[in-house]
Amino acid sequence: MKQRKTTERVFQIFKELNQIPRPSHHEERVADYLCEFAERLHLAYERDAQNCVVIRKPATKGCEEAEPIVLLNHMDMVCVGMDDPLHDPVEAYTEEGWMKARGTSLGADNGIGLSMALAVLESEDIQHPALEVMTTTNEEDGMSGAANLRPDFLVGRKVINLDSEDYDTITTGAAGACLQFHRIPLRRMPAPADNRCWLRISIEGGLGGHSGVDINKGRCSAVVAVRVLLAAIYERSDCMVASIDIGEANASIASKAEIVVAVTAGEKAESVKAQQASMSKWLREEYPSDPGVTCHIVEGDPLPTVISAEAIESLMACLERIPQGVVRMSEVMNGVVETSNNVGRIETQDDCIFVSTHTRSFIDSAMDELSRQIAHSMEASGAASEVVMWAPAWQEDQHSAFLQLTSDTFQDVLGWRPRMVAMHFVLEAGFFVKKYPGIQIASIGPRIVEPHSTSERLELNTVDDIWQVLQELLRRLSV
Repeated sequence: MKQRKTTERVFQIFKELNQIPRPSHHEERVADYLCEFAERLHLAYERDAQNCVVIRKPATKGCEEAEPIVLLNHMDMVCVGMDDPLHDPVEAYTEEGWMKARGTSLGADNGIGLSMALAVLESEDIQHPALEVMTTTNEEDGMSGAANLRPDFLVGRKVINLDSEDYDTITTGAAGACLQFHRIPLRRMPAPADNRCWLRISIEGGLGGHSGVDINKGRCSAVVAVRVLLAAIYERSDCMVASIDIGEANASIASKAEIVVAVTAGEKAESVKAQQASMSKWLREEYPSDPGVTCHIVEGDPLPTVISAEAIESLMACLERIPQGVVRMSEVMNGVVETSNNVGRIETQDDCIFVSTHTRSFIDSAMDELSRQIAHSMEASGAASEVVMWAPAWQEDQHSAFLQLTSDTFQDVLGWRPRMVAMHFVLEAGFFVKKYPGIQIASIGPRIVEPHSTSERLELNTVDDIWQVLQELLRRLSV
């Protein structure tokens, strides 16, 4: 599908961004790119200690009296499916009106919004007030960039956030989030020298997805699948676990897992192998909306050590107690998840079993209470827990003049009025509202489906539509 001329430059910039690896915590090269972009255009910019970058562009001539506007994005992406996220570029392609990536996440979250903001900076034809293009770091895995911004880093108090994935909506609220890391102590022991059969067990083929917006879609979490499978194996054999590796990102529903176990050879080993068929059947029945998820059990090479039984028992007890998925639906927002929890990653390290939990809620007190309960459950099994990120919920006044102007612009440009909704993902807006008094935020963007997964895709014609809305909204805000 050929892009309209108006968005050609947007997609060129997006292609440039996708040549720059940008996992969370490693955004230095993207920050370099943004600073060089500003220097090429002779625009003022600042870069802080967190590598957040703000680029300032003066108002179009005659619009100097208009209130300055902030275009907000983040520069990091969730790198799913990449063998080496620090070096691998994204290989994007188009198919039947969509942009996708070959075997990895696409990075449209939030690369396409950032590309639009940079295209505005570069354009000489778009009428606008004074602009601050604000790009934060580590949005996907802690939001430390937004959390540590200086109070004087921004002047504008009206924000167009381009980090939104629902094309037909203006996002006016987002859940808060608490990301915790837990470490269950483990002892490693030499692998037994007796007659053992080593098995490599994998869960794969799941859709995975965003642990906020996809949490209520009935998808299989590989964490749940492994818990069920290990419980079944322990009932049938003398099982020793050597390694566990589940999930790829803290903010994603775990789509795959691999565990290595040693079981007594012979009849008991054959009994464990037979779990492949019964587990695959259970997965199909339990998760009809995730039909590709399967279980495979094959013989593998022995490993030098196994994990103490106490550590595995502690992990299993914790996973029994910790909620996975939707905890409560909202009583005031029809069909919206109020509170949820996702176990994103589990992996065996040298001295511990690492577990990440991502708790979300539109009610900060409910999020805090559930996060404390999870930490207490983990600590009861000997784990050490730490809060890595805490982000407040955010709710905008849907009747504000700014949001009504945004809605009117959709109506006049595209011929339809968007919904105003609060979403169960986490945005940096909560930090901005607390840090910059009086700030107002409208979050818009093209349609991005299955973010944080290898199925992530971007609907191309919606990019052109949002680009047209953005230009007209800037024009209206400049008069």
